[in-house]
Amino acid sequence: MWIFFAVGSAFFAGVTAILAKCGIRKTDSTVATSIRTIVVLIFAWIMVFIEGPQEQAATIDTSTLSCLLLSGLATGASWLCYFKALQIGDINKVVPIDRSSTVLTILLAFVLLGEPIGLFQGAGVVLIGTGTFLMIEKKVSGPSAAPQRKGWLLYAFGSALFASLTAILGKIGIQGISSDLGTAIRTCVVLVMAWVMVLVTGKAGNVRQVPRRELVFICLSGLATGASWLCYYRALQDGPASVVVPIDKLSILVTVAFSYVVFHEKLTPRSGWGLVLIVAGTMIMLF
Repeated sequence: MWIFFAVGSAFFAGVTAILAKCGIRKTDSTVATSIRTIVVLIFAWIMVFIEGPQEQAATIDTSTLSCLLLSGLATGASWLCYFKALQIGDINKVVPIDRSSTVLTILLAFVLLGEPIGLFQGAGVVLIGTGTFLMIEKKVSGPSAAPQRKGWLLYAFGSALFASLTAILGKIGIQGISSDLGTAIRTCVVLVMAWVMVLVTGKAGNVRQVPRRELVFICLSGLATGASWLCYYRALQDGPASVVVPIDKLSILVTVAFSYVVFHEKLTPRSGWGLVLIVAGTMIMLF
């Protein structure tokens, strides 16, 4: 059953990137992150009260709560980096780097959780790393690609790093409690962190200036994120992180497909082979 949730997480995560890109064409990425986190928070707590694990909140021990809080901080940092990279970079370059967090997650799962790295996983890491490199290096350029700023690369790598920490801390933090409750608690941390960033950077006034159309896409991306999270952490609760995370990263297929339809972004043959290697590496890990 956890595989079903992992696949659902991949689909909604792929849709999230497209909806978010549509919502940050004029809107500041930090402001957009803070708004969509409100939607995710509402979604997460609704699921908590529907499923009924809210009583567990009073019994959470200090260690579990600490991991959830740290996971929330890592998630917030990952989001801020990811959507900033999406705003100033090309979606078909940013997403592969973000999804390369699979490699780091597997290494961290080995060191911190004692999950073994077998032959198939080792081969998968090599394929994913090679595929990511190919997708970053070669991409069909167009009129919209010229003004891109170099800073997107740093933000994309930051997103991958914090995403890896999120997965490991989240895995530790949902042991013994409902994954829905863990997601809701983490989202509270992300919400506080996002709005603190808005206030610190002096962008509070930009909230009222968000175009209505982009606001709709931002809210929809929040709903997609909420659905992805709930599926993801339900899968993490029952399945090994070293397998759940690679499945979740297959969301790159959804993102690439929709980016072609919505933004007319095309892959070169070389970057196409990179995508094939990433998918092949991910599938190998499932063995």
